[in-house]
Amino acid sequence: MRTTGTAIRTVALTAALGCLALTPASAFLDTVPPFKGNDTGGIIAYSLYKEGADIKAMAVNHCASYGKSVKLTGVDAQYGGYISFACVWVHPGHADRPLRVGY
Repeated sequence: MRTTGTAIRTVALTAALGCLALTPASAFLDTVPPFKGNDTGGIIAYSLYKEGADIKAMAVNHCASYGKSVKLTGVDAQYGGYISFACVWVHPGHADRPLRVGY
């Protein structure tokens, strides 16, 4: 009976170690989108700026969909960096009412 218990423990340990060995491999399959945001703001990959995308227009369109204006908050100008922005409320009747970019 002692060998049966040892064999079960060996199989269980091998299965557990196999699962742990495969878990980090999924990190290579996960991707981060170049543009991500919600009603409070978002981030845009710095690589899009280097490719010539209109970052300000992307942020304005995103925030305007929530009825807000854009405030650019930061730039991490390096490989893998992001441009961050905040969507801020505008008082009714203010000249800076959010409009979508039409081009």
